[in-house]
Amino acid sequence: MIWFKAFELQWLNDMPKNHLGGLLDIRFTEYGDDFLTATMPVDERTHQPAGILHGGASVVLAETLGSIASSLCIDPARFQAVGLEINANHLRPVKSGRVTGICKPLHKGAKTHVWEIKIYDERGKMNCISRLTVAIIPKSQS
Repeated sequence: MIWFKAFELQWLNDMPKNHLGGLLDIRFTEYGDDFLTATMPVDERTHQPAGILHGGASVVLAETLGSIASSLCIDPARFQAVGLEINANHLRPVKSGRVTGICKPLHKGAKTHVWEIKIYDERGKMNCISRLTVAIIPKSQS
């Protein structure tokens, strides 16, 4: 298992909602030894003007998943995880429903983590693939 310590999905979903992931109703739904999943609605909050899922919303889901996954892999008393770089390929439009992101590690080093996040529509069709690099930095001791 890649996680630093055991956790419950409810704990992730109970985090304060006054951040972008909370405003977009991103919900963590499953995890295993080496993956974390979350869903996000495709509705007026996440649409672009043409009525389809905004690519930026997909990136928010991907970065939320990867950043949280990195945070769950490190000692939170000593380190913090911060996004360093993200890219995304938007493969097909989604008009409604919920999309599901599945996050898996490509590299989990001492100073960087690289995550692959695949996002699927409700029919199981991949609509986005993203890669996130996260820097693992020491927590400031103030």
